[in-house]
Amino acid sequence: MKHIKQSKRIICALLCIVMAIFVVACQSKPADSSESSSSAMFTAGTYVSKAAGQNGDIEVEVTVDEESIKDVKILKHNESPEISDPAIERIPKAIVDQQSLAVDTISGATVTSNGIIAAVTEAIKLAGGDIAALSVKKDSVKASGETTEYTTDVVIIGGGGAGLAAAVSANENGAEVILIEKMPRLGGNTILSGGAFNAVDPGRQSKQGIEDSVDKHYTQTYEGGDKLGKPDLIRTLVENAYPAVEWLESLGMKFEDEVFTVLGGLWPRAHRPSDPLGTGFIKTYEKYINENDGIKVLLDTKATELMVDGGRVVGVKAEGLEGDVILHANNGVVIASGGFAGNVEMREKYNESWPSLTDLKTTNHPGATGDGIALVEVVDANLIGMEQLQLLPMGDPATGSLSGNIEKGVENRIFVNKSGDRFVDEGARRDVMTKALLEQEDAYMWVVLDSVDYPTGDEKNNFNESMNELIEQGRAFKGDTLQELAEAIDVPADNLIKAVEEFNKVVETGGPDAFGRTLFDQKIDQAPFYAGPRVPTVHHTMGGIEINTSAQVLNKDGNVIPGLYAAGEVTGGIHGTNRLGGNALADIAVFGRIAGESAATKK
Repeated sequence: MKHIKQSKRIICALLCIVMAIFVVACQSKPADSSESSSSAMFTAGTYVSKAAGQNGDIEVEVTVDEESIKDVKILKHNESPEISDPAIERIPKAIVDQQSLAVDTISGATVTSNGIIAAVTEAIKLAGGDIAALSVKKDSVKASGETTEYTTDVVIIGGGGAGLAAAVSANENGAEVILIEKMPRLGGNTILSGGAFNAVDPGRQSKQGIEDSVDKHYTQTYEGGDKLGKPDLIRTLVENAYPAVEWLESLGMKFEDEVFTVLGGLWPRAHRPSDPLGTGFIKTYEKYINENDGIKVLLDTKATELMVDGGRVVGVKAEGLEGDVILHANNGVVIASGGFAGNVEMREKYNESWPSLTDLKTTNHPGATGDGIALVEVVDANLIGMEQLQLLPMGDPATGSLSGNIEKGVENRIFVNKSGDRFVDEGARRDVMTKALLEQEDAYMWVVLDSVDYPTGDEKNNFNESMNELIEQGRAFKGDTLQELAEAIDVPADNLIKAVEEFNKVVETGGPDAFGRTLFDQKIDQAPFYAGPRVPTVHHTMGGIEINTSAQVLNKDGNVIPGLYAAGEVTGGIHGTNRLGGNALADIAVFGRIAGESAATKK
């Protein structure tokens, strides 16, 4: 028995010695051994790759060492300024900070975000990285910082055109301002728009031989909304539209010399900004904010509740990236949070005029979800015209957006359906045109025009896209003859040729037009010919918070709610059943300006 115990001790000792030798051997392996090298995550170096963005390829440069992604740079891109800026700035940083390809995209710039991620992914493949491992979503922990409090004169909810107009106006009237915006950028729907701004402008219009008047603008707006808009609000809009143009010009904004008729605008009084899309408006306001003291902007900050004391609105509670935010307003709060065309549930709740809108896309940015409507419930604010929703016949088939629309004005183009036939007055109200389009095969149409607006194809449309770019992307089509164009868009050539010939005859003789069209300029007869596809899309919500001519919010008894103002698409009562094209940007500038002044002076 003694011998057995001694044998066990010897065996244990030998095992311990072997294990010790094994551990020492493992620890003594050289750092540059083949096993260590094979565990490297990347082949160190700098790699360049590209992927498709919103407006073409995005080219990136990615630098890695063996263990990590060290740097991501955007080398080239054609993305829209302002709109894509948050993605350009944030996505590369997020990839490096999180060491992951599974980073959150930027709301309002999703296509650009995905383009950057895709380009970086291709570069990481070249570096030998494990794409699957890098594509696993990491748990994100929301910052739970302490509540931040501010006190100012005027708090503005929403950083689109109306909110920025209010901020500048309030500051011009002596107020300190804090503007909060839930999105990671300023601009709202304004920055995505075509920029058309309706205003009676004798100086510009007389040079083009256009007769117009404020009364005519009033009548077309009032009757164009089936006389359901509030006359005093409409009068305020049309009388202050051109002064708002002058105000914007005084702030440095530039408009083109010639006015035009925008889709559904009914008359040539639309002013085209010199900068593409709505960027000119936003840049103008940002320039003022950057050059003047007294306006603070908080991005990624969502209003959650109005603060009320003794029946007066005295501030706003909000949520930011770093925690809760409380904003005390000495004078008042302006709600300029936009409409709800991007909120499918709200659209269905209030829709009374259209078939189900569940499956329709929208022209609006992702933040257009009607947040302001919920905010005013606590103060019993009145809502007006909520059932009035505007559709456009001009949505991009893939995205629903306004981009890709080849027309530059109403007068020189026609619409044809899949059979190559005209089907509506192309100068009519937006609801009239959209209802007619919904009755066509697949609710699908082609905008057809000639080379008058595009002599070389490099000229830009209202959304800063050239015809040649759109053709290259397969979003527009070209034919040296109408026969060739018909073949390119797969419509019967005889029908398309007949539609154009009949249109040209009306232009030449002055009518009458088979569809009652009255807005004409030149024939469609100069080759090459172009066509672009369009579908119905949800565009504008005419209903919202009721205000008076001072932009003060009214309660359900028709009384002013002290300390609360509103402007822009969050409001209702101006446009009735149908908003004229070009009136939205006038609306947000006019009433944003009024709201800012009223809040600053505690009107």
